[in-house]
Amino acid sequence: MRSLLAGSLLAIVLLARAAPSPECAHRVKESIPPPRGWDKVRPAPANHTIELRIGLQRPNVHNLEQHLLEVSDPFHPRYGQHLSKAEVEALIEPHPISSQLVDDWLASHEISEEQITRTPGKDWVKIKVPVALAEKMLETEYHIWTHLESGDSLVRTTSYSLPDYLMDHVDLVQPTTLFARFRGMKTTLHFSTERTAITDTNPGTISVPTASGGQVNASCNSTVTPSCLLDLYNAAGYEPAAAGQNKIAVTGYLEEYANYEDFHLFNEALVPAAANSNFSVVYVNGGLNNQTPSEAGAEANLDTQYAFGLTYPTPGTFYTTGGSPPFIPDDGDTQNYNEPYAEWLDYVLNSTDLPQTISTSYGDDEQTVPYSYATRVCSDFAQLGALGVSILFSSGDGGVGDGDPDPATQECYSNDGTNKTMFIPGFPASCPYVTAVGGTAYIPEVAANFSGGGFSNYFSRPSYQDAAVANFLATLPAGTYEGLYNPNGRAYPDVSAQSENFEIYWDAEAYLVAGTSCSSPTFAGFVSLLNDARIANGLSPLGFLNPLIYALGTNGTSGFNDITEGNNPGCGTEGFNATIGWDAVTGWGTPNFGVLKQIVLGNLSDFLA
Repeated sequence: MRSLLAGSLLAIVLLARAAPSPECAHRVKESIPPPRGWDKVRPAPANHTIELRIGLQRPNVHNLEQHLLEVSDPFHPRYGQHLSKAEVEALIEPHPISSQLVDDWLASHEISEEQITRTPGKDWVKIKVPVALAEKMLETEYHIWTHLESGDSLVRTTSYSLPDYLMDHVDLVQPTTLFARFRGMKTTLHFSTERTAITDTNPGTISVPTASGGQVNASCNSTVTPSCLLDLYNAAGYEPAAAGQNKIAVTGYLEEYANYEDFHLFNEALVPAAANSNFSVVYVNGGLNNQTPSEAGAEANLDTQYAFGLTYPTPGTFYTTGGSPPFIPDDGDTQNYNEPYAEWLDYVLNSTDLPQTISTSYGDDEQTVPYSYATRVCSDFAQLGALGVSILFSSGDGGVGDGDPDPATQECYSNDGTNKTMFIPGFPASCPYVTAVGGTAYIPEVAANFSGGGFSNYFSRPSYQDAAVANFLATLPAGTYEGLYNPNGRAYPDVSAQSENFEIYWDAEAYLVAGTSCSSPTFAGFVSLLNDARIANGLSPLGFLNPLIYALGTNGTSGFNDITEGNNPGCGTEGFNATIGWDAVTGWGTPNFGVLKQIVLGNLSDFLA
């Protein structure tokens, strides 16, 4: 009792010493050089509204990550024993002193409790304020910045400060230095007026020993459909048995809408059993799902048609999240433009009924995301993994370059003011707590030349990757691309799947699309089927996949089809080569569902010995 009382008195003393005052000195919290490719146009309108997100320090986040690795490690006795929502929130809750100091700071600027929104873990505090007040609070100046290539505009600053007494209690404040544009990962869109012209080509079959029945229809070499993927990845004939419990979801941003009529046409043509099915829509942060045919999004249609077509009758959910940071503000525009990805994370981390598998086909260059923000978001993915959710991301469409699928127009320079030539990793694919999915093409499969892959400059290589990545680096001739990448960084992609010539329906017509936007919902579909098999047999969902994936690959199981041909050029180079085992183009390769199902339903130690 005496110890508890002493601790309470100490907290009171600390708070008293740190009480805010109007004259309290500020220190720079974060500062970046003017970002490449952006032009500072003019001061931001003083009355423009910004939603500031204040990230309080999470003193126990390292414990969260330790729990995640234990419940995801197939060698650990806790494997599959995922945490509850309450347990996760307890691990990311800030210290009460941090919360109190931030509240006092806000009160000193006449921001009342009614104006504050907090996440369930209390680690994010959100307030809506005019630019003029944000500038005063952060001792900064906001400007309108325009992206020279696209014309998109943002209200941002390149430096901000906090009172001295908050420096050890606040991790970051955004939007300030975040210049990410958050784009979809699709490279091409080809028009075809007749569906039969797409699908009825290349008669005959192709021998693929790992496929269902040992062969795949030859038409799949020019047009990929759900039946092609089920055959190629050895899942033909599998009937989901836990559709009442197992769920799959895809995310939509930037006014990408999933069209119901296109979904029905796709199913009628390519998944007849699902002809009368539909998907659920969850609206986040004012998101919409406009059903005007001309408003349909090729990205959203692709994601829903393949993730849900492959897994029917597993319930599918489309998250449509409002907010689009790029805009053209003027003095009369006071609308708040939130960061859509952060809003989605807030929503799902507050949910009590999460899908077991979620695919996202959006991202940006890692260097456009401040390190503080990237690490914060990455730990949010760790929360989802600890809850038993498998999170998959497209690895990107620029090879080792900056996301531009045309290597000739890529700009491969650092964004830190030095303009150093370098490979450009993508984010969130570079987060070690997500599964990044690269791309393949053709049958037999080779690496798609746009498949994003490489090494993070922010995140160190996790231990689950050590053996596989060391083996890959040993295959590179001495000095290969020296200085262009970080060989000690988190390496990606982790796996891959087909990513070219996918037939989708868009605006009531058949089209072919390509990109790792295709591979992520595809791989997610097979993960969902594995989750179905486990749940139907009374087992937990797979959750965070990477420790299991790397354990299987390192131990030489045949759960993946190794891709050994192709490369991912970019930045004026040929990029990395696909090779035996893990590589920085296709990861461990593409899934063999039949083998993986046998593994995840059996005694894992039998396969990992």
